[in-house]
Amino acid sequence: MNQIDQSKLAKFGNIELLAKQVVEGFITGLHKSPFHGFSVEFAEHRLYNKGESTRHIDWKLYGRTEKLFTKKYEEETNLRCQIVIDCSSSMLFPLNEEQSKLSFSIYTAASLIELLKRQRDAVGVSLFTDKLDLHTSAKSSTRHHMYLYSELEKYLNKYYQATKTSTATIQALHDIAELTHKRSLVVIFSDLLEDPEKQDQFFQALQHLKHNKHEVIVFHTIDKKKEIDFELENRPYNLVDMETGENIKLQPNQFKETYKKTIEAYFKKIELKCADYKIDFMPADINSGYHDVLLKYLLKRQKLH
Repeated sequence: MNQIDQSKLAKFGNIELLAKQVVEGFITGLHKSPFHGFSVEFAEHRLYNKGESTRHIDWKLYGRTEKLFTKKYEEETNLRCQIVIDCSSSMLFPLNEEQSKLSFSIYTAASLIELLKRQRDAVGVSLFTDKLDLHTSAKSSTRHHMYLYSELEKYLNKYYQATKTSTATIQALHDIAELTHKRSLVVIFSDLLEDPEKQDQFFQALQHLKHNKHEVIVFHTIDKKKEIDFELENRPYNLVDMETGENIKLQPNQFKETYKKTIEAYFKKIELKCADYKIDFMPADINSGYHDVLLKYLLKRQKLH
């Protein structure tokens, strides 16, 4: 299942089940693809080593298998991952369609949580608008995963009913850099629609993350067809800024070429600057599905180990 719509969310009742379906489909596809040799560890227990404390042995599992396994605990995790989502109003684009940038980010984040859980990695979530609205530490317990799923679902519903909210990416990233356990993998979902005049400050915030020994992936979350390629019907439009409410009337074909050159140059500059800072910049087109993001994450994780 590479795409999920709002009606399916209502039908199943929670994000966790949908995330499991996405990851199951992803793993099946991975094994049939050129990446079938990928080392993905999926284990909830590890074999008991002679001489260890017997305190954490799973005796119920021993009764079924006659083998000694110990339960995994947070200190045994391989990696800490902090998932950061821009929840400002611009992320609600496109409105009134099956998938917005925000819903794509949230469903992908839920799928990443499921993948991290299976790999025994710790995960935390940070959500921001004009302030840091939620920040959790990275943990690997089942209770923590349930809490994260419930918060993601809550924010998904909340922001579809919300009034206009601006974004404060720069301050949020500075806060996250300080609050997140050092040497974490920080995965950011944002459309990067910041004020161009603040671009230097934005990169100072990313540098702050790197200075605190974090690895950083920026998933540039975008509706490529509409926001980059400007593929709109040839008719008059009233375009409204989703954060400020400002609007402009135009005929798309009159501005398409100029717009495309300008927006592509803007994001190319960000991509090159990320490369300078050794930050992974990865386009995440909401029309391309979740599996592409999961694969890019796994490739990054592979490099870190």
